[in-house]
Amino acid sequence: MTDLLERAREAREAAYAPYSEYAVGAALRTADGSVYTGCNIENANYSNSLHAEEVALGSAVRDGHREFDRLAVSSAAEDGVTPCGMCRQSLAEFCEASFVVVCEGPDDPVEYELGELLPEAISREMVVDE
Repeated sequence: MTDLLERAREAREAAYAPYSEYAVGAALRTADGSVYTGCNIENANYSNSLHAEEVALGSAVRDGHREFDRLAVSSAAEDGVTPCGMCRQSLAEFCEASFVVVCEGPDDPVEYELGELLPEAISREMVVDE
């Protein structure tokens, strides 16, 4: 867990957050042990901003990964930031409810399961007739 959180901290250093001044980094580990990182990238039009978790997830999916082991998230405030609802739903597209999300807290890291953070995720089965 510590190594993945350290990778999230390193990714946070590349954040572009001139508006919120709230830098976030994420590190996503794939089922095969590869790690993809991301940082938040803000835009003056806030709706066009990218979140660290979605940057990491998008990079991994682009490279063909569809199975993930765990995610670590770190903010510069080290305040226990968790993925937002949009990022939780994006993770739920690829991850089970038991997927582990590690968040850097003010004292110690806190672990959640994705199902705790997003108990009623919209699933593929809800939107696709097979």
